[in-house]
Amino acid sequence: MKTHTITADKIDLSTIKDILTGDYQLELSDDSKNRIVKCREYLDNRIASGNESIYGVNTGFGSLYNKSISPEDLDTLQNNLVMSHACGTGDEVPKEIVKLMLFLKIQGLSYGNSGIQLEVVERLIYFYNNDILPIIYQQGSLGASGDLAPLAHLSLPLIGMGKVYFKHKRQSTKLVLDYLKLEPIKLKAKDGLALLNGTQFMAAYGVYCLIHSERLSHLANFISALSLDAFDGRIEPFHPLIHQIRHHKGQFITANYIKDYLEGSEIINQQKDHVQDPYSFRCIPQVHGASYDAIEYVASVFITEINSVTDNPTIFPDEDLIISAGNFHGQPLAIGLDFLAIALAELGSISERRTYQLISGHRGLPPFLVADPGLNSGLMIPQYTAASIVSQNKQLCTPASVDSIVSSNGQEDHVSMGANAATKAFKVVENLERILAIELLTAAQALEFRRPLKSSPTIESMMEDYRNVVPFIDEDRVLYEDIKNSIQFLKSGI
Repeated sequence: MKTHTITADKIDLSTIKDILTGDYQLELSDDSKNRIVKCREYLDNRIASGNESIYGVNTGFGSLYNKSISPEDLDTLQNNLVMSHACGTGDEVPKEIVKLMLFLKIQGLSYGNSGIQLEVVERLIYFYNNDILPIIYQQGSLGASGDLAPLAHLSLPLIGMGKVYFKHKRQSTKLVLDYLKLEPIKLKAKDGLALLNGTQFMAAYGVYCLIHSERLSHLANFISALSLDAFDGRIEPFHPLIHQIRHHKGQFITANYIKDYLEGSEIINQQKDHVQDPYSFRCIPQVHGASYDAIEYVASVFITEINSVTDNPTIFPDEDLIISAGNFHGQPLAIGLDFLAIALAELGSISERRTYQLISGHRGLPPFLVADPGLNSGLMIPQYTAASIVSQNKQLCTPASVDSIVSSNGQEDHVSMGANAATKAFKVVENLERILAIELLTAAQALEFRRPLKSSPTIESMMEDYRNVVPFIDEDRVLYEDIKNSIQFLKSGI
């Protein structure tokens, strides 16, 4: 069992991926514990002075900010906040994203600007380490005052309410706490607000999407190289001189990947009868490269976010300040998530066009890549499937970040809709993998019609592994299993 210590040091996406996929336990550094305790003590002293109104500590929330709360009701206020805001609905958030939400909430609270009790943060860590995953719903956040509804569901189990996944079962929190001989946390002033204000729903979805975006971007390059060879395409558009005179980083990197993947291919090096390829082949560096650059930019936004404090009000003990502001507003994430969805959708769009070209009966390939076309439909309909998914992605790329709607009786009059951007981007990620799997199925089939010529050693090695999962299609058969197995093949890594 490995341990990751939560510190104030900057954390990146690769570290988060390692933690999530490895057998890691979390713990707070001594510095983080000291920061949390110091901030809490400062807040308690300010409350005890009784000389001021502090938003969400001794006042109501949202448009009820002008309602004062008596000292004896401060703890009740926080419990009421968590209960009343747990208004999520729709599909459940996937477990891997719930675990990411726990991690990112712990990270955000560890900086010591939230005024939360150390006990609360340590219980969140206990949940993470023991795979006690709160049931959270995808719908309910406007992405502005933090992800209020999703984070309320994340927080309910702390006070013994709601439901969790534990030991692979959906269970009531009360039963799980009784089984573990744990008492519910008694929230104190500011605790509930520190838990609910924050961008961890949007951020968790974004981190998940980015981790998979990098993987899918590499897969798109590899599969497009296979398609290029199967289509008997030309290598000249990938010459480094072409990309050196345009200066886009992603374009240059993509061209190098394609050249490397095709190094040693007999097919790519044979004499060509045609002088140009369609754009879906010739412009792979320009299109894939633009998506690469977009993914890199969005990653920089999310790295900044996950190393930030995003709740409200924010407490600065050394400066003797408590400031009510807007770090929970999700606009940077909303725009980034919309941008990411567009970048990924374009990888799918050009992939489907390559699939279309491969089944079109050009370049010496049989129509629909099957013997005796007419009697056999071959790979006619997988392209339909890819096209329908591409179209859905276009619909999902309608930006959420340009939308807003007034809430909380006008107090929250501009919201980011980043949560909607997050769940849309998640669907685009899933869709892209399916589109690429169909291109892989198609390109692998097409390559067999180039025999006895061989592609590069890199591609032929992959083909050998792939044929153990998806055999060559001699005549029509039920294809949905081939698509499913191709998706699983991509998940396992090429």
